[in-house]
Amino acid sequence: MTTNPYIGSSLDDLLEEDGILDELEAIALKRVLAWQVSQAMQEKGLTKTEMAQQMHTSRASLDRFLDQENTSVTLNTMVNAAKAVGKRLRIELVADDDSNPTLSRLEETQKTRGVALIR
Repeated sequence: MTTNPYIGSSLDDLLEEDGILDELEAIALKRVLAWQVSQAMQEKGLTKTEMAQQMHTSRASLDRFLDQENTSVTLNTMVNAAKAVGKRLRIELVADDDSNPTLSRLEETQKTRGVALIR
């Protein structure tokens, strides 16, 4: 009887083995950030045009920022987006160990972890 070497391993282990864990984490973080900014825009009643003006950028640039799949966003753009909705951006480095949330729990725990969190 052969045993499955993947039984008991985590999704993170599989994704890391496939070499896509970092990319998927970046996409997940960007989705959370774009969602938070969109929610803050709705709460403040800001249109995309008004938001872009407050960020001192173009509407096309704002659309790229709000595109949840586009992870190529500068830190300056993230800070400007947060400031435009009356928030600030907080990013922190955390230990690379088992205590970090997995992708499946990232959105659930993003409010308390402080990773790319707008508060």
